[in-house]
Amino acid sequence: MKQYIGTKIVEAEPATLYELKEGGHFLKKASEEWADEESTRIPDLASSTREGYAVRYADGYESWSPKEVFERAYLPIEVNTDLKPDQPSVSQKMVDDFIAEVHVTTLGEKTTVVRAVLVNGFEIVDASSCVSPENYSEEMGKEICLERIKGKVWMLLGFLLQTGVSGVKK
Repeated sequence: MKQYIGTKIVEAEPATLYELKEGGHFLKKASEEWADEESTRIPDLASSTREGYAVRYADGYESWSPKEVFERAYLPIEVNTDLKPDQPSVSQKMVDDFIAEVHVTTLGEKTTVVRAVLVNGFEIVDASSCVSPENYSEEMGKEICLERIKGKVWMLLGFLLQTGVSGVKK
């Protein structure tokens, strides 16, 4: 079989899947209360439980996904309060949270190199230099580089979100 890469926007909430001793399963969403006295016995009837997410796709199809699988595949969309909140958009929080590590190095007497490792393992490197070593500040160089790196992350997340909204083909 061929491999495929794709992305989509889904609605999801934490949920517990109860695997029942007698066979079958029961899914309880975090937002739901136990429906009645009989359903409160579900944990006693379960042979095991698994944490995950109840997922609803754009076409209305609903499924369950294990926690680790879901969190590896999906990035929460944080509302950008500067824009229309009912439209998907990238927020500063999403950009900041997507940067997992920042490494700063000085090369020579006047060059700062910043390597940002993103949460998916992708790395972005940027550099900043000044004319006179006497004016060099690693902190200022770091700020300049991080601003440019965040601009690139913003673009990459925008690309990812646009793909989720429109798919890979228009």
